Amino acid sequence: MNNGLKEKIVLVLGLAGSGRAAIHLLLKAGATRVIANDRRDEEELREVISEFRPFPQVSFAAGGHGEALLENVDLIIKSPGIHPQMELLQKATGKGIKIYSEIELAHLFFGGKLVGITGTNGKTTTTSLVGEIYKGHYGERIHVAGNIGRPLSEAVLHARKGDIIIAELSSFQLENVDRFSPDIAAILNLAPDHLDYHGTMEGYISAKKRILMNQRPDDWAILNWDDPMVREFASFSKGKVLYFSRREKLPSGVCLHGEQIVISDGGSSSVVCRADEVRIRGLHNLENALAATAMAWAGGIGLSQIAAVLRVFPGVAHRLESVCDFGGIRFVNDSKGTNPQAALSALRSIPGPKILIAGGSDKGSDFNDFVRALRDEGVVKMILIGETAGSISRAASAVGFDNTVIVEGMSAAVEEATASAKSGDTVLLSPACASWDMFKNFEERGNVFKEAVLALKERYIR
Repeated sequence: MNNGLKEKIVLVLGLAGSGRAAIHLLLKAGATRVIANDRRDEEELREVISEFRPFPQVSFAAGGHGEALLENVDLIIKSPGIHPQMELLQKATGKGIKIYSEIELAHLFFGGKLVGITGTNGKTTTTSLVGEIYKGHYGERIHVAGNIGRPLSEAVLHARKGDIIIAELSSFQLENVDRFSPDIAAILNLAPDHLDYHGTMEGYISAKKRILMNQRPDDWAILNWDDPMVREFASFSKGKVLYFSRREKLPSGVCLHGEQIVISDGGSSSVVCRADEVRIRGLHNLENALAATAMAWAGGIGLSQIAAVLRVFPGVAHRLESVCDFGGIRFVNDSKGTNPQAALSALRSIPGPKILIAGGSDKGSDFNDFVRALRDEGVVKMILIGETAGSISRAASAVGFDNTVIVEGMSAAVEEATASAKSGDTVLLSPACASWDMFKNFEERGNVFKEAVLALKERYIR
């Protein structure tokens, strides 16, 4: 293990999963002292404090982020949920203290191969799909981690020599990297998101672009040809560029030729499988499959192995997840649709009339294009919840979509949607917003939706 942190005093900001994993990695690296800080008080941190009681090197500073924390600190590890404009971080920058994200720390101590995946939409599905393809070839040497649930530092702690990590990477995580560099880096797409965090679209794009910042000539950059912003990133990468496209027949890259997914190298093309054999449905998921194919091919995996997984991979929970059908109504959980573009992709993937449940935490998104598209995408009614309910309702009214209702809570939303639906309709939860105003995360939001639907189904059947 790299000893670059021996004799260092490190401040870890934020003690959720990534913060705790970072502390364990720092302890293994031999950090002299780790200061664990969180805005929660000691009672709320009781389990975390107990977890590190055997380690005298770890001290806790709970209940806020005072400037005294910076005394004698050599390095700060920032959890992704910590806002970059927090006063303590601004003061640390002024003092010349390095600020790293947890993924930068993990990268310092990982000697294996890293496949990193970022983008506005499709990260979780694509990361999970790439993980399954790689597991089919490399077996237990594969670890799936990052923004997908298991912190990168935790994966590094358990990885052995020669292992491969497939990592979903958010803009929050990429904001504070220095030397971080995946061997294979993919950018799926870009659309306005998290503007409350990054300040501007330019700031958001800059964070995403950092995944390519330190690439070497033998690394791979997997880029979406169909997204003009992503396509332009090729000039920034020092690695080998491999494009994927759903709309263009590329002379070199992964794309569709007729109804087939093919890989072209400029001189010849090889068929992976037919597009209609890909199990996960929707045009956005076809793009995810093309990106995954490119990453697998760049990683040396054979086409037959790639095709075998594309044919059976069912998708991930909370992304176009079928909950049940009753009374002729279909219920679909797309809680992972946390921005307007993701919600529109979900709507386009489901045929027929739809009752949409939307709304949640405000990330600074613009809902104008979203509401203009509702009628064209088959939405007959929209049920709104959460912090953004009013702003989405006003945006919809401004374009003449008046069949909206604001309700309190998910159970009320499911009741209202079901009462409004007819046989053949789909009730879709695709919020177009984050979940933090009402729920711990999008998983909890999706689970609450599913529980409400199944409880209603039980009453209906009785």
